[in-house]
Amino acid sequence: MSTTVLDSSAVSAFCESAAIMLAAGIQTDEAVSLLGENMEDGAFKRVCDGVYGHLIAGKSLTDSLRDSAAFPRHVVDMVGVGEVSGRLEPTLRTLAVYYDEESRLFAKIRSSIVYPAALLCIMSVILAFTVAIILPVFVNVYESLSGNLASGSFNAVGLSIGIGWTALAITLVCTVVVLLVAFVMRTENGRQRLMSLAEGLPLTRNTMFQLALSRFTSALSTYVASGINTDTAMTEAVHMVNHRTLKPQLEQARSAMLDPVAPKSLAQAISESGVFEPVYARMLTIGARSGSTENVLDRLSLTFFDDAIVKMDHLVDGVEPALAAFLTVAVGATLISVMMPLIGIMGSIG
Repeated sequence: MSTTVLDSSAVSAFCESAAIMLAAGIQTDEAVSLLGENMEDGAFKRVCDGVYGHLIAGKSLTDSLRDSAAFPRHVVDMVGVGEVSGRLEPTLRTLAVYYDEESRLFAKIRSSIVYPAALLCIMSVILAFTVAIILPVFVNVYESLSGNLASGSFNAVGLSIGIGWTALAITLVCTVVVLLVAFVMRTENGRQRLMSLAEGLPLTRNTMFQLALSRFTSALSTYVASGINTDTAMTEAVHMVNHRTLKPQLEQARSAMLDPVAPKSLAQAISESGVFEPVYARMLTIGARSGSTENVLDRLSLTFFDDAIVKMDHLVDGVEPALAAFLTVAVGATLISVMMPLIGIMGSIG
């Protein structure tokens, strides 16, 4: 059994290929067997072989994916929804698109991290050389001086050393953080931990909320489309959400729907709980009145996901300018730390 979760691109490939073969009338176990049959020996082939082994043992695809321990929980839960609702093929296609976009997003994040990490490493070396080699030379020169020239420069020397060490410390901390993020992002489990951490960070909080909202809406749409009543669909969809902010809002909406005194409809509960923005809540209300709730939910799921991608793109695109500004300040601080003693000498001479 695999113990490593597949990365987003591999999950997308699995779901897309399985959906295509199911659409062609191929049985689930045979489809999974064909997926790994012509693959070179590697993680993906081992996962397919493991899932196939569970399937021929009589397990469902959901249980097979869960027992393989190679798929994110979101995939396992959504496949379970698809199997229960009889919409396995469209569910797999939805997952394929979702994880393909997620793979592209993570690839962009990785590429935006490699460049800063290289520059920060180089800057750390330069600053360390300046502080450890160049500045002590000035100190030795001043210590060999006497009279007014030395006394007028000692304050400048101390200030230059302080600036140099401060710039070096900040650069080293940033370098360690960037390298740690780059290392953690090498695995799917690491990326999921980073996403959990990002839920509480000011710059990424809204993006993570939109992603969680997209997943919830997609699951709710699948349940509603299967003919399950909206109360049960809401309950099951809420169970698939772990976001620390969205979860309480959804629980509030679910409670309003199950209120024995004055139960609310799905659209009313979501609107009053503030889960959706007013314009999207209005769309859901109109969809419920026209009998096309699942279609509206499908569209909203894509809208929320696209919005999350746009927010993340803006954040990633802002990394390089922020890094350039930081490196400019660090270089300026280094130059100042070298020039301050010279300024002190000129002042003493004057």
